[in-house]
Amino acid sequence: MHRRTMRPRNTLLVAMALGAVIALQSPVGAAPPASPTSPVSANGRLKVCGRQLCNDQGQAVQLRGMSTHGTQWYSQCVTDGSLDALAGDWRADVLRVSTYVQEDGYETDPQRFTALAQKFVDGANRRGMYAVIDWHMLDPGDPNHNFSRAKTFFTAMAKKYKDNPGVLYEVANEPSGVGWSKIKSYAEKIIPIIRAQDPDAVVLVGTRAWSSFGVSEGADEQEVVRNPVNASNIMYTFHFYAASHQREYLDALNRASDRLPVFVTEFGTQNYAGEGANDFAQSQRFLDLMKRKKISWTNWNYSDDNRSGAVFKPGTCNGSTWTGTGVLKEAGVWIRQQIRQ
Repeated sequence: MHRRTMRPRNTLLVAMALGAVIALQSPVGAAPPASPTSPVSANGRLKVCGRQLCNDQGQAVQLRGMSTHGTQWYSQCVTDGSLDALAGDWRADVLRVSTYVQEDGYETDPQRFTALAQKFVDGANRRGMYAVIDWHMLDPGDPNHNFSRAKTFFTAMAKKYKDNPGVLYEVANEPSGVGWSKIKSYAEKIIPIIRAQDPDAVVLVGTRAWSSFGVSEGADEQEVVRNPVNASNIMYTFHFYAASHQREYLDALNRASDRLPVFVTEFGTQNYAGEGANDFAQSQRFLDLMKRKKISWTNWNYSDDNRSGAVFKPGTCNGSTWTGTGVLKEAGVWIRQQIRQ
C-alpha cells in the first residue's frame, strides 16, 4: 500500500538529481519578516491539550498545509518562490518536510539530507509557517530497523530547533508489517532523544499499517487506545487516500479522534499510490470531519511529479511561476482552495 513514492526510472531522473544538487548549493534565501498574523506569530509554541493541538494560549487550532515530496527527488520544488506562494497565495499554516530514509535518501548521505531538511524547515519558519520534520521511513516497515539513523537525525534536528516554536517532529512516517507493540517501543526510545534537546515540542507518532491505526492490516484504533505511548505532548498520525479509503477509514478517524490526539500528516484525493482519478466527494467528507474536530492536516504532495497527486503540472518546478491556478493540476486547484478557506 501507499507506494506513491518512486518516480519512474527514466531520463528525467537525471535532471531531477542535478536539480537536487543545484538546490542544495543554493540555499533558500531570506524571506521578509513573518507577518504578526502569520501562523507561528499568532499561535506561538504549540502543545497538546487533551485531544487537541493547541496554541500557546491553550486554544484549539487546526493547521492546514502541504507535504514536500522526497527531497532526494524534488528539492527543486522547494524554493523561495514556491515557499512564498505556499505562505502567501495558498495561505498555508504548515509545511511537512519529508526526509526519506531509504530509496536514495538519508542513508546515502546523512549530512547532506540533514542540511537539506534544515534548509526547508528554515524556509518555512521564515515565512511564518510551522514545519513538520518528517522521518519518512517506508520500507522496511519496522521503524526499529532505522533506529540508529533516527537517533542521529533527530539529535541534530532537535539541537538546532530546541528554542524554535515553529517545529513538530514526526518520528515514523508509515510503519507496516509490524505490531503496535514494536512501533510503541520505537516511539518510547526516540521521543526521549528529542526531549533531551527540545523538551517542549510536539511529537507525532506513526500508527500501524501505513498510519491507518491498523485498519489496513485488519485492526483498529483500540490497540492504541488500550496501550498508548508512554509520553506526554504527543499526537498519533493517520493517513488516507480518498479514492481507496472509504467509509471504514473515515469511521476509524472519527472514532480515534474521539479518544486520541490525531494529526493527519498525509492524505491524497486519489488512490493509495497517489495516482488515478480524484475522489473529491470522499475527500470532502474527510475534510469536513477534520474541520469540525480541528484535526490538522498536510496534503501529499507539493511537487510536479507526473502522478495526479502532485499539485503542480509537470515542468513547473523548472520554472519561476508558482502562484495562481494556472500551474496546478486538478488536485492542486482543489486543495489550494481548501487551504485558503
